[in-house]
Amino acid sequence: MSTKPFRVLLYYNYVTIEDPVEFAASHLKFCKELELKGRILVANEGINGTVSGTFEQTEAYMEAMKKDSRFADMVFKIDEAEHHAFKKMHVRPRSELVTLRLEDDVNPKEITGKYFSPKEFFEAMQQEDTVILDARNDYEYDLGHFQGAIKPDIKAFREIPDWIRENKELLEGKKILTYCTGGIRCEKFSGFLLKEGFEDVAQLHGGIVTYGKDPEVQGELWNGQCYVFDERISVPVNQKEHVIVGKDYFTGEPCERYTNCANPVCNKQIIASEENEQKHYRSCSEECLVHPRNLYVKEHGLTEEDVQRKLEELKEENTMPAMS
Repeated sequence: MSTKPFRVLLYYNYVTIEDPVEFAASHLKFCKELELKGRILVANEGINGTVSGTFEQTEAYMEAMKKDSRFADMVFKIDEAEHHAFKKMHVRPRSELVTLRLEDDVNPKEITGKYFSPKEFFEAMQQEDTVILDARNDYEYDLGHFQGAIKPDIKAFREIPDWIRENKELLEGKKILTYCTGGIRCEKFSGFLLKEGFEDVAQLHGGIVTYGKDPEVQGELWNGQCYVFDERISVPVNQKEHVIVGKDYFTGEPCERYTNCANPVCNKQIIASEENEQKHYRSCSEECLVHPRNLYVKEHGLTEEDVQRKLEELKEENTMPAMS
C-alpha cells in the first residue's frame, strides 16, 4: 500500500489505435469517472500518458487498461506523491506520440535500438568509444543529465534529426547510448539513428525514471534532477550522491528551481531562485519585463513607473539578459 495519498503513473505503448479521436473522447470520460487528473496523448501509433490519483483510482485505471488486449503488456512507472500532479484531465488525439515530423516515419515495432537495462546502461556508459546522447530538450538537460552526455543544440525534439545529420562526425564509429525521461522518445530516436546508418545503437529501457529506481545502480552517474512534465517539475534520480548542475539564469549560481517567464508571449522556462524571480519580476529579458502583458506586474499591482524604476535598477546592476 502506498505511504503517500497519491500516485503518478507514467506509461506509453506503441500499438495501433484505429480511431484516435473516438478513443480519446471515450478515454477522457473514463478517466474523469475515476477522478484521475493528467495528460494523455493518443495517436494511430499508440498512447502516451501521465496521470495522477489515489492508490485506489490508479489501481482501477491500470487494471482496466490491462484488460484491453492492446495494452495488456504496457509497463506503468509508478511514483508516490503528496498531491495530484495535474490540475485537470486531458486526453488529446495527435498525429504523432512524439513529434519528429519525418518524411519516412520510424515505427518502433519494426526498427529500434537495443534495449539496455539500467545495469547494462551503467556499464556501457563507462566503456571506451561510447557516446552518450541525450534525446531530450535543452531545458531538460540543463536541470540534470548523465555524466559526459552530449547535449544536442535543440529547442524541441523535432529538431534532433537535423542536428544528427549536421553532426555525424561526433557519432561515426562509436557505440551510441541514448536516453530520455520514460523511454518513448528513444524508441523512435534510436530507430532513426539505425536508419541513418549508425550500427551500434542502444537505448535506456524505461528511461531515466526507471534508472533512478533500480536497486543495483541507484541512479549512479546521473547529475542533477530529472525534469518531468507535470506540476512536480522535477524528481530525484541519483540515490547515492546529489550533484546540482542547474544554474540560476540571472546569477549562474547552483539552482534547481524552474519557473516560467511572466510574459505569456514568451513563457520561457528559466532556472531561478525565488529571490531572483522576485528581483527580476519573473522576466527573462528587458523586453519581457516591460511587456504590457507581464503577469508578475499584474499579479502584484505594479505601475508603469514601478516597472521603469526596476528596469533602471537592473540595468545598473547589469543582471538582466537581453532578449535571446
